[in-house]
Amino acid sequence: MAKDASFDVVSEVDRQEVDNALNQARKELQQRFDFKGTDAKIEWTDKLKIDLSANAEHRVEAALDVFKEKIVKRHISLKALNTSPMKPTGGGGFKFEVEINQGIADEKAREIVKTVKAANIKGVQVAIQGEQLRVSGKSRDALQEAMQVMKDKDFGIPLQFVNYR
Repeated sequence: MAKDASFDVVSEVDRQEVDNALNQARKELQQRFDFKGTDAKIEWTDKLKIDLSANAEHRVEAALDVFKEKIVKRHISLKALNTSPMKPTGGGGFKFEVEINQGIADEKAREIVKTVKAANIKGVQVAIQGEQLRVSGKSRDALQEAMQVMKDKDFGIPLQFVNYR
């Protein structure tokens, strides 16, 4: 009897790479002429939260663009960033709060399971395991097909396929 093949579907971001992008963006905000005198800042506020602030709306938007540019250069999907609407700060400035998405939320996990089941791939099962999914099946070809179904649909979060056995 053949053993089932499987792989895990996760949504993870390397926090160190995000930190590197943040530090590069901070350095650019300090050095660029168009940010002089705007009090543009980018900083961690929590383990997975970042604040971008400046004293003008267009400058805080430009600071967000600089950060996104650095994130993309570090090969991190912009889908991993959840940016709140711009908010005014108490001192007459403006800020964005950016949250880094880690893990697959229950709602998204159910949507992914539903999509894979709707594809009617023979012999493939999908199980939710906390913040990740386990996809298993008899045939590696069926697993490849399930993987392709997940890649083709945009779930709004970056997906990685790991532990392929």
